[in-house]
Amino acid sequence: MNPFLRKRASKHVGQASRLPTPSGFALTLILLAAVALSGCSTAHYRKSADREAAKMIAEKAPAVPNMDPAFTIEQDKKILLEGYPTATNEEAAFGPDKAVEVGASMITLDDALSLGVKHSRTYQNQKEQVFLEGLSLTLARHRFTPIFSAGASETYQTRVLAVEEEIERLTGTQLVRETQVVREQQHSLSGRGNVGGDLLLRTGGRLAVDFTTDFLRFLTGDSRWALSSRLGASLTQPLLRGAGYKVTMENLTQAERNLLYALRDYVQFRREFSVDVATSYYQVLQNKDEARNAWLGYQNFKQNVERETAFAAEGQRTQTALGQLQQAELSTETQWINAVRSYKQSLDQFKILLGLPTDARVVLDDRELERLQIIHPNIEVNEAVKTALETRLDLQNARNRFEDAARRTGVAANAFLPDLNLILRGDIDSQPGNRPLALDFETARWTVGTDINLPLDRKAERNAYRSSLIAYERAGRNLQLAVDQIKLEIHDAWRALDQARRNYENSEIGVKLSERRVEEQELLTELGRGIARDLVDARKDLISARNQRTSALIRHTLARLQFWRDMGILFIQQNGKWDEVKQAQRGENGVEGPVETLKR
Repeated sequence: MNPFLRKRASKHVGQASRLPTPSGFALTLILLAAVALSGCSTAHYRKSADREAAKMIAEKAPAVPNMDPAFTIEQDKKILLEGYPTATNEEAAFGPDKAVEVGASMITLDDALSLGVKHSRTYQNQKEQVFLEGLSLTLARHRFTPIFSAGASETYQTRVLAVEEEIERLTGTQLVRETQVVREQQHSLSGRGNVGGDLLLRTGGRLAVDFTTDFLRFLTGDSRWALSSRLGASLTQPLLRGAGYKVTMENLTQAERNLLYALRDYVQFRREFSVDVATSYYQVLQNKDEARNAWLGYQNFKQNVERETAFAAEGQRTQTALGQLQQAELSTETQWINAVRSYKQSLDQFKILLGLPTDARVVLDDRELERLQIIHPNIEVNEAVKTALETRLDLQNARNRFEDAARRTGVAANAFLPDLNLILRGDIDSQPGNRPLALDFETARWTVGTDINLPLDRKAERNAYRSSLIAYERAGRNLQLAVDQIKLEIHDAWRALDQARRNYENSEIGVKLSERRVEEQELLTELGRGIARDLVDARKDLISARNQRTSALIRHTLARLQFWRDMGILFIQQNGKWDEVKQAQRGENGVEGPVETLKR
Protein backbone atom coordinates (compact mmCIF):
# COMPACT_ATOMS: atom_id res chain seq x y z
CA MET A 1 0.00 0.00 0.00
CA ASN A 2 1.23 3.51 -0.71
CA PRO A 3 2.91 4.90 2.46
CA PHE A 4 1.00 8.18 2.07
CA LEU A 5 -2.26 6.35 1.86
CA ARG A 6 -1.35 4.11 4.81
CA LYS A 7 -0.50 7.19 6.87
CA ARG A 8 -3.76 8.88 5.96
CA ALA A 9 -5.74 5.75 6.74
CA SER A 10 -4.08 5.45 10.12
CA LYS A 11 -4.95 9.07 10.84
CA HIS A 12 -8.63 8.46 10.07
CA VAL A 13 -8.71 5.33 12.19
CA GLY A 14 -7.16 7.23 15.08
CA GLN A 15 -9.76 9.99 14.85
CA ALA A 16 -12.57 7.49 14.86
CA SER A 17 -11.32 5.96 18.08
CA ARG A 18 -11.66 9.30 19.87
CA LEU A 19 -15.22 10.09 18.73
CA PRO A 20 -17.89 10.82 21.37
CA THR A 21 -20.35 8.02 22.05
CA PRO A 22 -24.09 8.58 21.43
CA SER A 23 -24.96 7.95 25.10
CA GLY A 24 -24.12 11.53 26.16
CA PHE A 25 -26.23 12.95 23.33
CA ALA A 26 -29.22 10.73 24.21
CA LEU A 27 -28.95 11.72 27.85
CA THR A 28 -29.04 15.37 26.89
CA LEU A 29 -32.18 14.85 24.84
CA ILE A 30 -33.87 13.01 27.71
CA LEU A 31 -33.09 15.82 30.14
CA LEU A 32 -34.39 18.46 27.77
CA ALA A 33 -37.59 16.51 27.23
CA ALA A 34 -38.09 16.08 30.98
CA VAL A 35 -37.68 19.82 31.55
CA ALA A 36 -40.19 20.60 28.82
CA LEU A 37 -42.77 18.14 30.11
CA SER A 38 -42.49 19.37 33.69
CA GLY A 39 -43.37 22.91 32.65
CA CYS A 40 -47.11 22.32 33.04
CA SER A 41 -48.27 20.26 36.00
CA THR A 42 -51.56 18.41 36.33
CA ALA A 43 -52.67 21.07 38.83
CA HIS A 44 -52.22 23.70 36.15
CA TYR A 45 -54.37 21.78 33.70
CA ARG A 46 -57.08 21.24 36.30
CA LYS A 47 -57.24 24.91 37.21
CA SER A 48 -57.30 25.87 33.56
CA ALA A 49 -60.17 23.47 32.84
CA ASP A 50 -62.12 24.69 35.88
CA ARG A 51 -61.65 28.30 34.90
CA GLU A 52 -62.77 27.84 31.30
CA ALA A 53 -65.75 25.63 32.15
CA ALA A 54 -66.90 28.09 34.82
CA LYS A 55 -66.70 30.85 32.23
CA MET A 56 -68.91 28.90 29.83
CA ILE A 57 -71.47 28.22 32.57
CA ALA A 58 -71.51 31.84 33.75
CA GLU A 59 -72.07 32.94 30.15
CA LYS A 60 -75.14 30.71 29.69
CA ALA A 61 -76.59 31.00 33.21
CA PRO A 62 -78.49 34.30 32.68
CA ALA A 63 -80.61 32.60 30.00
CA VAL A 64 -82.00 30.12 32.56
CA PRO A 65 -84.38 31.52 35.22
CA ASN A 66 -83.61 30.60 38.85
CA MET A 67 -80.11 29.34 38.00
CA ASP A 68 -77.78 29.13 40.99
CA PRO A 69 -75.68 32.34 40.81
CA ALA A 70 -72.82 30.79 42.79
CA PHE A 71 -72.57 27.53 40.89
CA THR A 72 -69.50 25.43 41.59
CA ILE A 73 -68.65 21.74 41.69
CA GLU A 74 -66.26 22.15 44.61
CA GLN A 75 -67.73 20.16 47.49
CA ASP A 76 -66.98 20.42 51.18
CA LYS A 77 -66.49 16.78 52.07
CA LYS A 78 -66.23 17.47 55.80
CA ILE A 79 -69.64 17.16 57.46
CA LEU A 80 -70.03 19.23 60.62
CA LEU A 81 -73.05 18.66 62.86
CA GLU A 82 -71.64 20.18 66.04
CA GLY A 83 -73.14 23.61 65.45
CA TYR A 84 -76.75 22.46 65.62
CA PRO A 85 -78.82 22.32 68.84
CA THR A 86 -79.03 18.93 70.48
CA ALA A 87 -82.06 16.95 71.61
CA THR A 88 -82.52 16.96 75.41
CA ASN A 89 -85.87 15.23 75.91
CA GLU A 90 -86.26 11.50 76.15
CA GLU A 91 -88.67 9.89 73.68
CA ALA A 92 -91.14 7.70 75.56
CA ALA A 93 -92.32 6.14 72.31
CA PHE A 94 -89.03 4.21 72.09
CA GLY A 95 -89.80 2.34 75.29
CA PRO A 96 -86.64 1.00 76.92
CA ASP A 97 -84.53 2.98 74.39
CA LYS A 98 -86.21 6.28 75.23
CA ALA A 99 -82.86 8.07 75.74
CA VAL A 100 -81.32 6.90 72.45
CA GLU A 101 -81.72 10.30 70.73
CA VAL A 102 -80.61 12.47 73.64
CA GLY A 103 -77.59 14.49 72.54
CA ALA A 104 -78.30 14.02 68.81
CA SER A 105 -78.09 17.05 66.51
CA MET A 106 -81.56 18.49 65.88
CA ILE A 107 -82.01 19.79 62.34
CA THR A 108 -84.91 21.76 60.95
CA LEU A 109 -86.20 21.43 57.41
CA ASP A 110 -84.12 24.45 56.40
CA ASP A 111 -81.05 22.80 57.88
CA ALA A 112 -81.81 19.60 55.99
CA LEU A 113 -82.12 21.49 52.70
CA SER A 114 -78.79 23.23 53.30
CA LEU A 115 -77.06 19.96 54.21
CA GLY A 116 -78.48 18.27 51.13
CA VAL A 117 -77.19 21.01 48.83
CA LYS A 118 -73.71 20.67 50.32
CA HIS A 119 -73.37 16.91 50.71
CA SER A 120 -75.97 15.03 48.65
CA ARG A 121 -74.37 12.62 46.20
CA THR A 122 -77.12 12.96 43.60
CA TYR A 123 -76.94 16.75 43.88
CA GLN A 124 -73.19 16.66 43.27
CA ASN A 125 -73.64 14.34 40.29
CA GLN A 126 -76.11 16.77 38.73
CA LYS A 127 -73.73 19.69 39.18
CA GLU A 128 -70.89 17.71 37.65
CA GLN A 129 -73.05 16.92 34.63
CA VAL A 130 -73.43 20.67 34.02
CA PHE A 131 -69.68 21.10 34.43
CA LEU A 132 -68.93 18.32 31.93
CA GLU A 133 -71.13 20.00 29.32
CA GLY A 134 -69.30 23.26 29.94
CA LEU A 135 -66.02 21.42 29.53
CA SER A 136 -67.21 19.94 26.22
CA LEU A 137 -68.13 23.42 25.02
CA THR A 138 -64.62 24.69 25.71
CA LEU A 139 -63.23 22.06 23.34
CA ALA A 140 -65.86 22.74 20.68
CA ARG A 141 -64.99 26.44 20.71
CA HIS A 142 -61.27 25.70 20.81
CA ARG A 143 -61.52 23.93 17.46
CA PHE A 144 -62.24 27.31 15.83
CA THR A 145 -59.17 29.00 17.28
CA PRO A 146 -55.59 28.77 15.97
CA ILE A 147 -54.13 25.46 17.12
CA PHE A 148 -50.34 25.41 17.24
CA SER A 149 -48.04 22.43 17.23
CA ALA A 150 -44.32 21.85 17.34
CA GLY A 151 -42.04 18.88 17.07
CA ALA A 152 -38.51 17.72 16.49
CA SER A 153 -36.66 14.56 15.52
CA GLU A 154 -32.98 13.66 15.65
CA THR A 155 -31.02 10.78 14.13
CA TYR A 156 -27.52 9.66 15.07
CA GLN A 157 -25.96 7.50 12.34
CA THR A 158 -22.76 5.45 12.17
CA ARG A 159 -21.42 4.00 8.91
CA VAL A 160 -18.25 1.92 8.25
CA LEU A 161 -16.41 2.85 5.00
CA ALA A 162 -13.35 1.30 3.31
CA VAL A 163 -10.75 4.07 3.07
CA GLU A 164 -9.37 2.85 -0.27
CA GLU A 165 -12.86 2.72 -1.78
CA GLU A 166 -13.58 6.22 -0.52
CA ILE A 167 -10.31 7.54 -1.99
CA GLU A 168 -11.00 5.84 -5.31
CA ARG A 169 -14.50 7.37 -5.30
CA LEU A 170 -13.12 10.83 -4.52
CA THR A 171 -10.02 10.71 -6.88
CA GLY A 172 -11.33 8.44 -9.59
CA THR A 173 -7.99 6.50 -9.45
CA GLN A 174 -7.72 2.76 -9.20
CA LEU A 175 -5.45 1.86 -6.27
CA VAL A 176 -3.28 -1.21 -5.76
CA ARG A 177 -5.00 -3.13 -2.97
CA GLU A 178 -3.31 -5.18 -0.28
CA THR A 179 -4.85 -8.11 1.46
CA GLN A 180 -6.02 -5.99 4.41
CA VAL A 181 -8.51 -3.22 3.69
CA VAL A 182 -8.41 -0.20 5.97
CA ARG A 183 -11.87 0.87 7.12
CA GLU A 184 -13.13 4.06 8.76
CA GLN A 185 -16.23 4.80 10.95
CA GLN A 186 -18.25 7.80 9.83
CA HIS A 187 -20.59 9.46 12.37
CA SER A 188 -23.34 11.96 11.48
CA LEU A 189 -26.17 13.75 13.26
CA SER A 190 -29.28 14.85 11.42
CA GLY A 191 -32.58 16.25 12.58
CA ARG A 192 -35.70 18.16 11.75
CA GLY A 193 -37.69 20.73 13.72
CA ASN A 194 -41.05 22.16 12.83
CA VAL A 195 -43.64 24.56 14.21
CA GLY A 196 -47.03 25.15 12.70
CA GLY A 197 -50.51 26.48 13.14
CA ASP A 198 -53.93 25.29 12.02
CA LEU A 199 -57.18 27.25 11.86
CA LEU A 200 -60.63 25.89 11.05
CA LEU A 201 -62.70 28.55 9.32
CA ARG A 202 -66.45 28.89 9.84
CA THR A 203 -66.95 28.27 6.13
CA GLY A 204 -65.49 24.78 6.49
CA GLY A 205 -62.08 25.74 5.12
CA ARG A 206 -58.85 24.95 6.90
CA LEU A 207 -55.83 27.26 6.90
CA ALA A 208 -52.48 25.67 7.80
CA VAL A 209 -49.05 27.27 8.19
CA ASP A 210 -45.84 25.37 8.95
CA PHE A 211 -42.15 26.26 9.27
CA THR A 212 -39.66 23.38 8.95
CA THR A 213 -35.91 23.37 9.54
CA ASP A 214 -33.53 20.50 8.57
CA PHE A 215 -29.93 20.16 9.72
CA LEU A 216 -27.06 17.71 9.10
CA ARG A 217 -23.63 17.51 10.68
CA PHE A 218 -20.78 15.05 10.12
CA LEU A 219 -19.01 14.28 13.39
CA THR A 220 -15.95 12.73 11.67
CA GLY A 221 -13.60 14.28 9.21
CA ASP A 222 -14.80 17.69 8.09
CA SER A 223 -17.47 18.45 10.75
CA ARG A 224 -19.61 20.95 8.90
CA TRP A 225 -23.23 21.98 9.41
CA ALA A 226 -25.85 21.90 6.67
CA LEU A 227 -29.00 23.94 7.50
CA SER A 228 -32.08 24.65 5.43
CA SER A 229 -35.67 25.67 6.14
CA ARG A 230 -39.03 26.02 4.42
CA LEU A 231 -42.13 28.12 5.14
CA GLY A 232 -45.38 26.74 3.78
CA ALA A 233 -49.01 27.77 3.90
CA SER A 234 -52.12 26.09 2.53
CA LEU A 235 -55.85 26.71 2.39
CA THR A 236 -58.29 23.87 1.77
CA GLN A 237 -61.86 25.02 1.22
CA PRO A 238 -64.70 22.51 0.64
CA LEU A 239 -67.08 23.65 -2.06
CA LEU A 240 -69.78 20.99 -1.81
CA ARG A 241 -69.68 18.35 0.92
CA GLY A 242 -68.75 19.83 4.30
CA ALA A 243 -69.05 23.40 3.01
CA GLY A 244 -71.09 26.17 4.56
CA TYR A 245 -71.62 27.74 7.94
CA LYS A 246 -74.39 25.42 9.19
CA VAL A 247 -72.53 22.21 8.43
CA THR A 248 -69.21 23.41 9.81
CA MET A 249 -70.69 24.91 12.97
CA GLU A 250 -73.01 21.97 13.76
CA ASN A 251 -70.83 20.47 16.49
CA LEU A 252 -70.29 23.84 18.14
CA THR A 253 -73.97 24.73 17.87
CA GLN A 254 -74.97 21.46 19.51
CA ALA A 255 -72.38 21.88 22.25
CA GLU A 256 -73.74 25.36 23.02
CA ARG A 257 -77.27 24.01 23.24
CA ASN A 258 -76.25 20.97 25.27
CA LEU A 259 -74.88 23.24 27.99
CA LEU A 260 -78.12 25.21 27.98
CA TYR A 261 -80.11 21.97 28.31
CA ALA A 262 -77.89 20.83 31.19
CA LEU A 263 -78.46 24.12 33.00
CA ARG A 264 -82.22 23.79 32.62
CA ASP A 265 -82.10 20.20 33.82
CA TYR A 266 -80.07 21.33 36.82
CA VAL A 267 -82.59 24.03 37.75
CA GLN A 268 -85.43 21.54 37.38
CA PHE A 269 -83.47 19.07 39.50
CA ARG A 270 -83.01 21.67 42.25
CA ARG A 271 -86.78 22.06 42.45
CA GLU A 272 -87.36 18.33 42.53
CA PHE A 273 -84.59 17.84 45.08
CA SER A 274 -86.03 20.40 47.49
CA VAL A 275 -89.47 18.80 47.21
CA ASP A 276 -87.93 15.34 47.70
CA VAL A 277 -86.11 16.49 50.84
CA ALA A 278 -89.28 18.04 52.21
CA THR A 279 -91.25 14.89 51.37
CA SER A 280 -88.72 12.65 53.10
CA TYR A 281 -88.43 15.03 56.08
CA TYR A 282 -92.16 15.07 56.71
CA GLN A 283 -92.37 11.33 56.14
CA VAL A 284 -89.86 10.76 58.94
CA LEU A 285 -91.84 13.04 61.25
CA GLN A 286 -95.07 11.29 60.28
CA ASN A 287 -93.54 7.89 61.06
CA LYS A 288 -92.38 9.20 64.42
CA ASP A 289 -95.85 10.56 65.15
CA GLU A 290 -97.36 7.20 64.27
CA ALA A 291 -94.89 5.52 66.63
CA ARG A 292 -96.01 7.88 69.40
CA ASN A 293 -99.68 7.23 68.71
CA ALA A 294 -99.03 3.49 68.69
CA TRP A 295 -97.15 3.79 71.99
CA LEU A 296 -99.98 5.76 73.62
CA GLY A 297 -102.51 3.24 72.37
CA TYR A 298 -100.40 0.40 73.69
CA GLN A 299 -100.09 2.02 77.14
CA ASN A 300 -103.82 2.67 77.30
CA PHE A 301 -104.55 -0.95 76.44
CA LYS A 302 -102.13 -2.11 79.14
CA GLN A 303 -103.98 -0.03 81.71
CA ASN A 304 -107.33 -1.35 80.54
CA VAL A 305 -106.11 -4.93 80.67
CA GLU A 306 -104.80 -4.46 84.20
CA ARG A 307 -108.11 -2.99 85.29
CA GLU A 308 -110.22 -5.62 83.56
CA THR A 309 -108.02 -8.35 85.00
CA ALA A 310 -108.80 -7.07 88.48
CA PHE A 311 -112.53 -6.99 87.69
CA ALA A 312 -112.36 -10.52 86.26
CA ALA A 313 -110.70 -11.72 89.45
CA GLU A 314 -113.72 -10.42 91.36
CA GLY A 315 -116.07 -12.10 88.92
CA GLN A 316 -117.28 -8.81 87.46
CA ARG A 317 -115.91 -9.50 83.95
CA THR A 318 -116.08 -12.54 81.76
CA GLN A 319 -112.97 -14.27 80.54
CA THR A 320 -114.14 -13.67 76.97
CA ALA A 321 -114.19 -9.91 77.43
CA LEU A 322 -110.81 -10.01 79.15
CA GLY A 323 -109.38 -12.16 76.35
CA GLN A 324 -110.49 -9.62 73.72
CA LEU A 325 -108.63 -6.85 75.52
CA GLN A 326 -105.51 -8.99 75.91
CA GLN A 327 -105.49 -9.82 72.19
CA ALA A 328 -105.94 -6.14 71.37
CA GLU A 329 -103.02 -5.32 73.67
CA LEU A 330 -100.77 -7.77 71.80
CA SER A 331 -101.90 -6.40 68.44
CA THR A 332 -101.24 -2.83 69.55
CA GLU A 333 -97.80 -3.77 70.88
CA THR A 334 -96.92 -5.31 67.49
CA GLN A 335 -98.17 -2.18 65.76
CA TRP A 336 -95.97 -0.04 68.03
CA ILE A 337 -92.87 -2.20 67.38
CA ASN A 338 -93.42 -1.98 63.62
CA ALA A 339 -93.96 1.79 63.82
CA VAL A 340 -90.66 2.33 65.67
CA ARG A 341 -88.83 0.23 63.10
CA SER A 342 -90.40 2.19 60.22
CA TYR A 343 -89.37 5.46 61.83
CA LYS A 344 -85.74 4.42 62.30
CA GLN A 345 -85.50 3.03 58.78
CA SER A 346 -86.98 6.18 57.22
CA LEU A 347 -84.54 8.32 59.25
CA ASP A 348 -81.57 6.33 57.92
CA GLN A 349 -82.86 6.66 54.37
CA PHE A 350 -83.24 10.38 54.91
CA LYS A 351 -79.60 10.62 55.99
CA ILE A 352 -78.52 8.89 52.79
CA LEU A 353 -80.60 11.35 50.76
CA LEU A 354 -78.74 14.25 52.38
CA GLY A 355 -75.36 12.57 51.93
CA LEU A 356 -74.87 11.97 55.65
CA PRO A 357 -73.47 8.70 57.05
CA THR A 358 -76.15 6.42 58.42
CA ASP A 359 -74.46 6.38 61.83
CA ALA A 360 -74.69 10.18 62.16
CA ARG A 361 -76.64 11.10 65.30
CA VAL A 362 -79.40 13.24 63.85
CA VAL A 363 -82.97 13.90 64.95
CA LEU A 364 -85.59 15.99 63.14
CA ASP A 365 -87.40 18.93 64.69
CA ASP A 366 -90.99 18.00 65.66
CA ARG A 367 -91.98 21.66 65.57
CA GLU A 368 -91.97 21.50 61.79
CA LEU A 369 -95.29 19.63 61.98
CA GLU A 370 -96.72 22.37 64.17
CA ARG A 371 -95.82 24.99 61.56
CA LEU A 372 -97.82 23.26 58.85
CA GLN A 373 -101.06 24.84 57.78
CA ILE A 374 -103.57 24.46 55.01
CA ILE A 375 -102.81 27.05 52.30
CA HIS A 376 -104.74 26.38 49.14
CA PRO A 377 -103.52 27.95 45.85
CA ASN A 378 -105.72 30.67 44.42
CA ILE A 379 -105.43 29.79 40.74
CA GLU A 380 -107.64 27.98 38.24
CA VAL A 381 -106.41 24.71 36.83
CA ASN A 382 -106.61 25.95 33.21
CA GLU A 383 -104.44 28.93 34.08
CA ALA A 384 -102.03 26.60 35.80
CA VAL A 385 -101.73 24.51 32.62
CA LYS A 386 -101.05 27.60 30.47
CA THR A 387 -98.41 28.76 32.92
CA ALA A 388 -96.69 25.38 32.96
CA LEU A 389 -96.57 25.20 29.17
CA GLU A 390 -94.65 28.48 29.14
CA THR A 391 -92.38 28.07 32.14
CA ARG A 392 -91.47 24.38 32.36
CA LEU A 393 -87.78 24.07 31.54
CA ASP A 394 -87.99 20.43 30.51
CA LEU A 395 -90.61 21.37 27.92
CA GLN A 396 -88.30 24.09 26.59
CA ASN A 397 -85.61 21.45 26.20
CA ALA A 398 -88.04 19.20 24.32
CA ARG A 399 -88.88 22.05 21.93
CA ASN A 400 -85.21 22.86 21.32
CA ARG A 401 -84.31 19.21 20.78
CA PHE A 402 -87.01 19.04 18.12
CA GLU A 403 -85.27 21.99 16.42
CA ASP A 404 -81.94 20.18 16.75
CA ALA A 405 -83.34 17.12 15.02
CA ALA A 406 -84.64 19.23 12.14
CA ARG A 407 -81.27 20.93 11.75
CA ARG A 408 -79.39 17.64 11.74
CA THR A 409 -81.43 16.35 8.80
CA GLY A 410 -79.95 19.13 6.68
CA VAL A 411 -76.45 18.26 7.82
CA ALA A 412 -77.04 14.60 6.98
CA ALA A 413 -78.32 15.57 3.51
CA ASN A 414 -75.13 17.53 2.86
CA ALA A 415 -73.15 14.27 3.13
CA PHE A 416 -74.64 13.07 -0.18
CA LEU A 417 -72.71 15.75 -2.10
CA PRO A 418 -69.35 14.86 -3.69
CA ASP A 419 -66.09 16.01 -2.15
CA LEU A 420 -64.86 19.04 -4.08
CA ASN A 421 -62.10 21.03 -2.40
CA LEU A 422 -60.27 24.15 -3.56
CA ILE A 423 -56.60 23.93 -2.54
CA LEU A 424 -54.22 26.88 -2.42
CA ARG A 425 -50.56 26.37 -1.34
CA GLY A 426 -47.42 28.43 -1.16
CA ASP A 427 -43.85 27.40 -0.18
CA ILE A 428 -40.74 29.51 0.42
CA ASP A 429 -37.28 27.96 0.94
CA SER A 430 -34.40 29.51 2.85
CA GLN A 431 -31.40 31.04 1.08
CA PRO A 432 -28.30 28.85 0.67
CA GLY A 433 -25.36 29.19 3.01
CA ASN A 434 -26.78 27.80 6.29
CA ARG A 435 -29.13 30.76 6.78
CA PRO A 436 -32.38 29.09 7.87
CA LEU A 437 -34.14 32.32 8.85
CA ALA A 438 -33.31 34.12 5.60
CA LEU A 439 -36.18 33.18 3.31
CA ASP A 440 -35.72 33.54 -0.44
CA PHE A 441 -39.01 35.08 -1.56
CA GLU A 442 -37.82 35.22 -5.17
CA THR A 443 -38.02 31.42 -5.32
CA ALA A 444 -41.50 31.23 -3.78
CA ARG A 445 -43.79 28.62 -5.33
CA TRP A 446 -47.59 28.95 -5.54
CA THR A 447 -50.05 26.30 -6.55
CA VAL A 448 -53.80 26.30 -7.07
CA GLY A 449 -55.83 23.19 -7.63
CA THR A 450 -58.95 21.23 -6.89
CA ASP A 451 -59.48 17.85 -5.34
CA ILE A 452 -62.61 15.94 -6.21
CA ASN A 453 -63.81 12.62 -4.91
CA LEU A 454 -66.86 10.87 -6.35
CA PRO A 455 -67.54 7.89 -4.09
CA LEU A 456 -70.00 5.42 -5.54
CA ASP A 457 -70.85 3.81 -2.19
CA ARG A 458 -73.31 5.99 -0.26
CA LYS A 459 -74.87 3.39 2.00
CA ALA A 460 -73.43 4.84 5.21
CA GLU A 461 -74.64 8.33 4.24
CA ARG A 462 -78.02 6.89 3.23
CA ASN A 463 -78.47 5.18 6.57
CA ALA A 464 -77.35 8.27 8.48
CA TYR A 465 -79.82 10.45 6.59
CA ARG A 466 -82.69 8.03 7.13
CA SER A 467 -81.79 7.79 10.80
CA SER A 468 -81.88 11.57 11.07
CA LEU A 469 -85.39 11.61 9.62
CA ILE A 470 -86.52 9.02 12.14
CA ALA A 471 -84.89 11.01 14.94
CA TYR A 472 -86.77 14.10 13.72
CA GLU A 473 -90.12 12.28 13.80
CA ARG A 474 -89.30 10.82 17.19
CA ALA A 475 -88.38 14.25 18.58
CA GLY A 476 -91.73 15.55 17.35
CA ARG A 477 -93.57 12.78 19.14
CA ASN A 478 -91.52 13.37 22.29
CA LEU A 479 -92.49 17.03 22.18
CA GLN A 480 -96.18 16.16 21.87
CA LEU A 481 -95.82 13.64 24.68
CA ALA A 482 -94.11 16.23 26.89
CA VAL A 483 -96.99 18.67 26.37
CA ASP A 484 -99.59 16.03 27.20
CA GLN A 485 -97.56 14.79 30.15
CA ILE A 486 -97.36 18.27 31.62
CA LYS A 487 -101.11 18.75 31.23
CA LEU A 488 -101.65 15.41 32.95
CA GLU A 489 -99.28 16.32 35.78
CA ILE A 490 -100.99 19.65 36.41
CA HIS A 491 -104.46 18.13 36.45
CA ASP A 492 -103.29 15.26 38.64
CA ALA A 493 -101.50 17.62 41.02
CA TRP A 494 -104.62 19.78 41.21
CA ARG A 495 -106.79 16.80 41.99
CA ALA A 496 -104.32 15.54 44.60
CA LEU A 497 -104.25 18.98 46.20
CA ASP A 498 -108.02 19.21 46.36
CA GLN A 499 -108.26 15.65 47.66
CA ALA A 500 -105.66 16.35 50.38
CA ARG A 501 -107.60 19.42 51.54
CA ARG A 502 -110.87 17.49 51.79
CA ASN A 503 -109.16 14.56 53.50
CA TYR A 504 -107.72 16.90 56.11
CA GLU A 505 -111.11 18.44 56.80
CA ASN A 506 -112.62 14.99 57.20
CA SER A 507 -109.75 13.80 59.40
CA GLU A 508 -110.30 16.72 61.77
CA ILE A 509 -113.91 15.66 62.20
CA GLY A 510 -112.86 12.02 62.53
CA VAL A 511 -110.42 12.78 65.38
CA LYS A 512 -113.09 14.65 67.34
CA LEU A 513 -115.60 11.83 66.87
CA SER A 514 -113.06 9.20 67.92
CA GLU A 515 -112.09 11.14 71.02
CA ARG A 516 -115.73 11.38 72.09
CA ARG A 517 -116.23 7.65 71.48
CA VAL A 518 -113.21 6.75 73.64
CA GLU A 519 -114.40 9.04 76.43
CA GLU A 520 -117.84 7.45 76.30
CA GLN A 521 -116.52 3.89 76.31
CA GLU A 522 -114.10 4.67 79.14
CA LEU A 523 -116.97 6.06 81.23
CA LEU A 524 -119.20 3.07 80.48
CA THR A 525 -116.40 0.70 81.37
CA GLU A 526 -115.82 2.43 84.68
CA LEU A 527 -119.54 2.11 85.44
CA GLY A 528 -119.44 -1.56 84.53
CA ARG A 529 -121.79 -1.12 81.58
CA GLY A 530 -119.24 -1.09 78.76
CA ILE A 531 -118.43 -3.78 76.23
CA ALA A 532 -114.80 -4.73 75.77
CA ARG A 533 -115.04 -4.94 71.97
CA ASP A 534 -116.50 -1.42 71.77
CA LEU A 535 -113.63 0.01 73.81
CA VAL A 536 -111.06 -1.84 71.69
CA ASP A 537 -112.59 -0.52 68.46
CA ALA A 538 -112.85 3.02 69.82
CA ARG A 539 -109.17 3.17 70.80
CA LYS A 540 -108.00 1.68 67.51
CA ASP A 541 -110.12 4.17 65.60
CA LEU A 542 -108.67 7.06 67.61
CA ILE A 543 -105.09 6.00 66.78
CA SER A 544 -106.00 5.65 63.12
CA ALA A 545 -107.81 9.01 63.06
CA ARG A 546 -104.83 10.87 64.51
CA ASN A 547 -102.47 9.24 62.03
CA GLN A 548 -104.80 10.15 59.18
CA ARG A 549 -104.98 13.78 60.29
CA THR A 550 -101.20 14.11 60.38
CA SER A 551 -100.91 12.31 57.06
CA ALA A 552 -103.55 14.53 55.44
CA LEU A 553 -101.83 17.72 56.62
CA ILE A 554 -98.47 16.55 55.30
CA ARG A 555 -99.96 15.37 52.00
CA HIS A 556 -101.61 18.72 51.42
CA THR A 557 -98.37 20.58 52.10
CA LEU A 558 -96.40 18.34 49.77
CA ALA A 559 -99.12 18.41 47.13
CA ARG A 560 -98.97 22.20 47.16
CA LEU A 561 -95.19 22.18 46.71
CA GLN A 562 -95.49 19.63 43.91
CA PHE A 563 -98.17 21.76 42.28
CA TRP A 564 -95.88 24.81 42.20
CA ARG A 565 -93.03 22.61 41.02
CA ASP A 566 -95.08 21.13 38.18
CA MET A 567 -96.11 24.64 37.15
CA GLY A 568 -92.43 25.58 36.97
CA ILE A 569 -92.67 28.47 39.44
CA LEU A 570 -91.17 27.01 42.61
CA PHE A 571 -88.19 29.31 43.07
CA ILE A 572 -85.21 27.76 44.84
CA GLN A 573 -82.65 29.77 46.79
CA GLN A 574 -78.94 29.06 46.79
CA ASN A 575 -79.14 27.04 50.02
CA GLY A 576 -81.98 24.84 48.74
CA LYS A 577 -84.79 26.71 50.48
CA TRP A 578 -87.75 27.75 48.42
CA ASP A 579 -89.82 30.86 47.89
CA GLU A 580 -93.23 29.26 47.70
CA VAL A 581 -95.67 31.07 45.46
CA LYS A 582 -98.93 31.81 47.21
CA GLN A 583 -100.52 33.55 44.26
CA ALA A 584 -99.37 33.75 40.65
CA GLN A 585 -100.01 36.36 37.99
CA ARG A 586 -99.72 35.80 34.26
CA GLY A 587 -98.53 38.38 31.80
CA GLU A 588 -98.33 38.38 28.03
CA ASN A 589 -95.28 36.10 28.06
CA GLY A 590 -96.33 33.87 30.92
CA VAL A 591 -95.72 34.30 34.61
CA GLU A 592 -94.37 37.73 35.49
CA GLY A 593 -93.36 36.50 38.92
CA PRO A 594 -94.72 35.64 42.31
CA VAL A 595 -97.10 38.24 43.68
CA GLU A 596 -96.86 36.81 47.19
CA THR A 597 -94.43 34.22 48.46
CA LEU A 598 -93.96 32.16 51.56
CA LYS A 599 -90.24 31.93 52.30
CA ARG A 600 -88.73 28.87 53.90
